[in-house]
Amino acid sequence: MWNTLKRWYHQLGSPRYFYRFADAVLPWLWPLALIILAIGLVWGLAYAPVERYQGDSYRIIYLHVPASSGALMGYIAMGVAGLVCLVWRMKMAEVMLKALAPFGAVLAAVSLISGAIWGKPTWGTYWQWDARLTSMLILLFMYLGVMVLQSVIRDPRQAARAASLLALVGVINVVIVKYSVEWLNTLHQGATLNLFSESSINPAMKYPLLISMLGMWLLYAANVLMRARAEVLSRERRSGWVRKLVEGH
Repeated sequence: MWNTLKRWYHQLGSPRYFYRFADAVLPWLWPLALIILAIGLVWGLAYAPVERYQGDSYRIIYLHVPASSGALMGYIAMGVAGLVCLVWRMKMAEVMLKALAPFGAVLAAVSLISGAIWGKPTWGTYWQWDARLTSMLILLFMYLGVMVLQSVIRDPRQAARAASLLALVGVINVVIVKYSVEWLNTLHQGATLNLFSESSINPAMKYPLLISMLGMWLLYAANVLMRARAEVLSRERRSGWVRKLVEGH
């Protein structure tokens, strides 16, 4: 198992191999992600039972939770890419760092907007400087900060190192987002969904939520592979294999 993972690590660290991998995976990953996400959203928004206290307003959870979980997972992945970039200086880590940020920022924004919409009927206000909301807003700014560093620093290697440092620092905020409702007295409700133990959420509400989350994660993965593939072509445009690829088309 370890040798297999090690081999994959080195293979995916090669821009040429990664391009071939992404080119093979994307044609089926896009439709799979969209179909699964559509099933989860339609099931949750149209067919899940009405919540006892919040009525139909709770249904935004089927967009809010997948977006929030995707934003958190994406930032952790960005932190890992940043660590690999700083320690081993792998080119593909720089590529993945750049590819992960845009859609992660979109998901963080969707999480905040959908949370505000949900908060109005639940809390009576669109926004409170609640620990969970504030830390999620900081996460959005961290994503944007990584993107800004990558765009204003002209040298790709220097831009990658600066963005990697910010990504690693931001991982601390991910922990705060995750555990803020447990550590602090906040308006935001605690976790009702637990993948590894019994959840407090009704199973009829739980399964479409899990499907929506899976669809969102796959959609994120497809977006990252697409962006990373384009970035590889841009960085390796002078390589022989890219020239042959262009000539072949």
